[in-house]
Amino acid sequence: MLAYVILLCLAMLGLALLLAAARLIKGPSLPDRVLALDTLYINAIALIILYGIWKGSELFFEVALLIAVLGFVSTVAVAKYMLRGDIIE
Repeated sequence: MLAYVILLCLAMLGLALLLAAARLIKGPSLPDRVLALDTLYINAIALIILYGIWKGSELFFEVALLIAVLGFVSTVAVAKYMLRGDIIE
């Protein structure tokens, strides 16, 4: 039963990734695109973790942690750029 639920969740996360990518491309303003990018990397983390559970491998959890750190740093950099117009002072 767990295998079917994981497959269903993988499909729903794939759909969420497509919708977030559409918002990233279509977004009317820069904050909308930044929010879509945050949603994309959070959905990617969830997708990788679910795939790791499905395959029974612990390597995918480390990859998800790396993506989380890179996503946080990129969000902070974009937010700083939006506020000041410069990343490095």
